[in-house]
Amino acid sequence: MSLPGVRVFLVVRISLSRLPGDRVRVRDGDDEHTLELAGLPAFAQEREDGAARWVWDDTARWYPPLLAAGVRIERCHDLRLGHHLLRRAPAVDPGLLSGPESELWDRLGPSTPTEAALFVVDDATEHLRAHLEDDRQLAAVAASPEAARLRLLLAAESSGALVAAEMTWAGMPWRAEIHEALLAELLGPRPLRGARPQRLEALVAEVRDALGAPDLNPDSRPELMDALHRVGLDVPDVRASTLRRLEHPAVGPLLEYKQLAQLLATNGWAWLDQWVSGGRFRPSYQPAGSTTGRWSSNGGGALSVPALVRPAAVADDGWVLVVADVAQLEPRVLAGMSGDRALARSARGADLYQGMVDDGAVASRNDAKLGLLGAMYGATSGESGRMVAGLTRRYPDAFGLVEEAARAGERGQVVRTLLGRGSPGLGDAWDRDPDDPPADPDGLARQRRAYGRFTRNFVVQGTGAEWALCWIADLRNRLWRLGDGPLDHRPHLVFFLHDEVVVHTPATLADAVTQEARQAAATAAGLLFRDLDLDFPLTISVVRSYAEAGKAGAPAPSAG
Repeated sequence: MSLPGVRVFLVVRISLSRLPGDRVRVRDGDDEHTLELAGLPAFAQEREDGAARWVWDDTARWYPPLLAAGVRIERCHDLRLGHHLLRRAPAVDPGLLSGPESELWDRLGPSTPTEAALFVVDDATEHLRAHLEDDRQLAAVAASPEAARLRLLLAAESSGALVAAEMTWAGMPWRAEIHEALLAELLGPRPLRGARPQRLEALVAEVRDALGAPDLNPDSRPELMDALHRVGLDVPDVRASTLRRLEHPAVGPLLEYKQLAQLLATNGWAWLDQWVSGGRFRPSYQPAGSTTGRWSSNGGGALSVPALVRPAAVADDGWVLVVADVAQLEPRVLAGMSGDRALARSARGADLYQGMVDDGAVASRNDAKLGLLGAMYGATSGESGRMVAGLTRRYPDAFGLVEEAARAGERGQVVRTLLGRGSPGLGDAWDRDPDDPPADPDGLARQRRAYGRFTRNFVVQGTGAEWALCWIADLRNRLWRLGDGPLDHRPHLVFFLHDEVVVHTPATLADAVTQEARQAAATAAGLLFRDLDLDFPLTISVVRSYAEAGKAGAPAPSAG
């Protein structure tokens, strides 16, 4: 990414393609040669001393072995991510992405953490020629009327892939003995494989006794529904929110059982054995794992670390965790992408909702929140619906943008984010002959409305993901410049969740990290919304344990 205040170099694209026999085809500018796999780290380190952009099929496949050899990559272009992004981008001619091997790029999926080696010769996608796909992508972007935005999006997407690989490699500090103690306190001693822990067994006994069902398996939805119906509790489901409305002796132990059973399944002893090693939690992130560009996880539940186990995330001795999250990201993004200056004015400061109250748009902070969330998620009835109607007159550009996205979705049209990511289409559902009426007109109308609700939120959530990518891409490089030595000896990112980052840093550099996080947020705002004075303030905590974040934190000065 080309960022303000950073010197611009002539960046040479170096493409790497996999060959049989642990060899690599390297295209370095006008030079092309073959390299033994064992020599790749030394070659990469030598070329990193210049200005190189590494072009490869999948960052998750190439970068981890380089990190293990002590080589940090500054720039790359992830062809897999780029291909799938450009295939859906409305401003790109899909014909320019077609050619030799293009159908193989269509089906190329993300690398998984189970792959033990860099090269796994298993199918035709194993030896794709990177330079062919790179040439196609460069041509497709150059021909687009949105070339500048797409270049920024591709650079941010690829930088995010580098961040993901580095976070997995470095890992989040995690004290297994604290995690074990938490499980023992909540569940009892570690049971034999396949057996319920003592506390869960005791709760099962309470539930069975209260429902008069001695053989009940509370994990079976049909069995639990039948048992509840037999005691006169006519419930439509067994969700916790439904159970909380009931008055019955079985409800208390059943709710506790559900909570602890979820903890056991997602972050119990099996999770600890698989995902924590060497004092680090090493999940597998999947950049652009969702259609909006938000990340997902290939394993480890990286995007859902429950509060019950966060006390185990403890910084190393002499180090701290800097936890930074942006306040009300998506409403601020809506103000920026719509160019709504009235909403942007309300967003100047730590609390956008209170800003709307101060500007006289609404009577209370709760009204502001209901109205904005209702607009972004399609509320048409109740209190949210009434607030949307009133605020549409106050903020016509912002509310009009999401309304138009919803109408486009109802027409079966693709919508796009600020930088050009396209929403997925509905396929054959919309490829209908207008003279051939649908078998179920009501069902088709419901489908149109549902897709409209999706596209309404897609434009905002997707642009929020773009802002966050620009934020972490810039922060990654700022952190590198703060220290010396290998990546994990300097301040480095260890966790990312949509609008929140966690940095593991020597305690002496915590103030510097805090400042860099703010500056990176300001840089991201300038890149996406340069024509609008828009704040993206951060709430920052400097803590020893992740569990303390938010308790010790306070709104940081504005990043705008």
